[in-house]
Amino acid sequence: VGCGGTLPDQRIVIADPETRTPCGPGQIGEIWVHGPSVAQGYWQRPDLTEETFRATLHGTEEGPFLRTGDLGFLHEGELYVTGRLKDLIIIRGVNHYPQDIELTVRQCHPRLRPEGCAAFTIDCDGGEELAVVVEVDRHKQGNLDDVFQAIRRAISLEHELNVAAIVLIRAGS
Repeated sequence: VGCGGTLPDQRIVIADPETRTPCGPGQIGEIWVHGPSVAQGYWQRPDLTEETFRATLHGTEEGPFLRTGDLGFLHEGELYVTGRLKDLIIIRGVNHYPQDIELTVRQCHPRLRPEGCAAFTIDCDGGEELAVVVEVDRHKQGNLDDVFQAIRRAISLEHELNVAAIVLIRAGS
């Protein structure tokens, strides 16, 4: 779904996050923004400010741009957001890819639907903790307590994480 165009005094560039060069038409890259509504940086964090708010295009040194961390492309002047550059779950300073956790969950019990899982963080007592929502196949038999235990055990063994919340939902809900 398109997000619309830019304001007249804004500029959006789709850049390759590694080479910092502009992407071709319709090519997915990191969304970079330049304009008066972009903040000047992070408070008292000059290194992070330089990396995020002062990006320049390699070769032309155009900028500064805000590196949004979002992925997308431009089509006929309209921006399409396709995801995040770093789709990470960070718990106690350790990075975990949600798709890896979701794969572990989907494979841990036959009652779980392979295409219906989401892993994300929730705020628990001031800290980030793991939560999982997964679809249950109602046509397959099995004790739901066994499903909960299988999810907790698999995530603990594969990712060394505890699960703060597991939500089982009916397929398609």
